[in-house]
Amino acid sequence: MVRNIDLNEVNNFVLRKQHLTDDSRIDDVIRITGDIGGLHATDSVTPYLSLFARSSNFVKESLDEELYLKRNLGKIRCMRSTLYILTRDMIPVAYAATNRIVEKNSRKFAEFRGVSSQQYEELSRAILKLLKGRELSVFEIKKALKTQTDVPSVLNLMCDQGLLVRVRREKGWRDKSHKYSIFREYFPDVELTRYHESEAITLLLLQYLKSFGPVTENDIAWWTGLTKTRVRQALNDLKQQISRLEIADLSGDFIVFSSDLDAIGKPFHGKKRIINLLPTLDPYLMGYRYRVRYLDPSKYDFVFDRSGNAAPTIMLDGRVIGIWDFEQHVEPTTKIYLFEKVSRDVLKEIHLKAI
Repeated sequence: MVRNIDLNEVNNFVLRKQHLTDDSRIDDVIRITGDIGGLHATDSVTPYLSLFARSSNFVKESLDEELYLKRNLGKIRCMRSTLYILTRDMIPVAYAATNRIVEKNSRKFAEFRGVSSQQYEELSRAILKLLKGRELSVFEIKKALKTQTDVPSVLNLMCDQGLLVRVRREKGWRDKSHKYSIFREYFPDVELTRYHESEAITLLLLQYLKSFGPVTENDIAWWTGLTKTRVRQALNDLKQQISRLEIADLSGDFIVFSSDLDAIGKPFHGKKRIINLLPTLDPYLMGYRYRVRYLDPSKYDFVFDRSGNAAPTIMLDGRVIGIWDFEQHVEPTTKIYLFEKVSRDVLKEIHLKAI
């Protein structure tokens, strides 16, 4: 028998898994990153703000320490060819599961930028030799090699082949550029070929269901960037661990770990209202293709662009009720726009979080 569950119960359950309720916030950067399926890192600021929203006492140096000093986290392009920050143990999983797609797209981009196969082979060998024991930026690499070849597209492909890794930003957390290092030097104990592709896909779906379930097959295909055929094959491997359910007010069949069924209806002991200001591309917003679960369809174009990328949002009990933006002036200003009327207490807390 398919179980029917209230949408508010589902949202509360996912918010707890995503560390977005007061009683689930923690100050463990590694655990948060693992629990929420990784941090979107396309925008340089997003990972810091996503952690800030899920922590009690987050400081940006905490992420930098785990990324660049302890190296318990790393950046790779994986799901949907998007740059993610992942825990060390998830890097080989995400790499093996998505590399076929990611590398194909990266090769096409290099060709589009005028880089031939021969040019790539020659330049990649030179870059590996240059980077031995060093971390250098695009500018430093191009200057040292005196080449007119499109170096950024070559570096992208080398990263997607597991030859290089993106490391410390040159000018701090807001900088959009990276330095590059040889992957095996930076992560000597991370073996990218540890998993076969099919095994890695199953493990990746396992992580996704833990972080975002209940979900639909379309949600899984969206988040991973995989075909529905590959998704269904992996779900078949997990069939002994998953259940199907229906969510009130939503259409379709939802998939969840069987062990999570009882937890979904578990009483929530935090504040009555759950308020979050989430950054652009936050994992919670980007975790689903079927967004009616948290967004009124009439407001979709306020929140998502044509590629499905999310703007900074104001969330109330797991639903999007507005958007926000930040302007850097002499006195920095946070602007908010609400889609609906809220109580004075809710508005006050939104203002406090926006300061």
